[in-house]
Amino acid sequence: MPNSLLSPHKIVIASRESLLAMWQAKFIQKCLGELYPQTEISILGMTTRGDQILDQSLSKIGGKGLFIKELEQALEDGHADIAVHSMKDMPMNVPEGFKLAAITEREDPRDAFVSNQYTSLQELPEGSIVGTSSLRRESQLRAQFRHLKVHPLRGNVQTRLRKLDEGQYAAIILAAAGLKRLELSNRITALLDPEQSLPAVGQGALGIECRADRDDLVELLRPLHHMETAYCVEAERSMSRVLGGSCQVPLGAFAEIVDGTLQLRGFVAQPDGTRIVSDALNGKPETGVKMGRKLAEKLIKQGADEILASLDPAEGWK
Repeated sequence: MPNSLLSPHKIVIASRESLLAMWQAKFIQKCLGELYPQTEISILGMTTRGDQILDQSLSKIGGKGLFIKELEQALEDGHADIAVHSMKDMPMNVPEGFKLAAITEREDPRDAFVSNQYTSLQELPEGSIVGTSSLRRESQLRAQFRHLKVHPLRGNVQTRLRKLDEGQYAAIILAAAGLKRLELSNRITALLDPEQSLPAVGQGALGIECRADRDDLVELLRPLHHMETAYCVEAERSMSRVLGGSCQVPLGAFAEIVDGTLQLRGFVAQPDGTRIVSDALNGKPETGVKMGRKLAEKLIKQGADEILASLDPAEGWK
């Protein structure tokens, strides 16, 4: 049990100010408060560039790192001690001077189909508009449902649901984890199995970041680090890292531990879904990082490098 006598007087958590980001920060605040009741734990809410620019897709404005940079600046300046991120928003390479101190137990990693009129993707009529902010989701949708139209969808969860309710879309695809955390499970029409929509790298897990020189915080956060989730997420991130993964690259990776074996799946696709290469590997959980690299190499041999090289630099791989 953590020794509260060794805990710091105060911990400041940097977070984006969206409802979901604040839920995540408050969740970590609660967990730390239970571990270290003598420590004052507060949240520093911040607005990032990713939150401010809503009229363009992430792939065109610099990627998911736009949600992270201001929070890291607060850590560097000493205004905050830790930052809480959705792991699917974390760049594959943590910048020098920072470290990923803990990865929490994963919530449901699947994508969710949300519609007010239809019960499944299969039920959508020809020409129906489906909204998503993700090239990963878009490529899989286009590959399976050529008769549907896929349009960009930005904004926080509430904004996306409002646009659906206003009739701008016949359906939208969101991460199930975010809906569940915001107590919006009732809006989930159907959950998409990984076979139908392979999740994003790290989807459903939270990451806690701190400065690289704060070994004291790494030790304090150890009770929140979920080893099984970490094995899976690090395997996914390893695959994505080799392939230059970001929101500019239509790829997915998903790992789970079944009967003591880590099962890793991954794919790379053309944004229009006309070409997808995919593969899978099984191995020991502790070898996940090595498995991720090996899976990336297998995908490259199948033509992933050709797909990545063909992407418009404004849209894809750089």
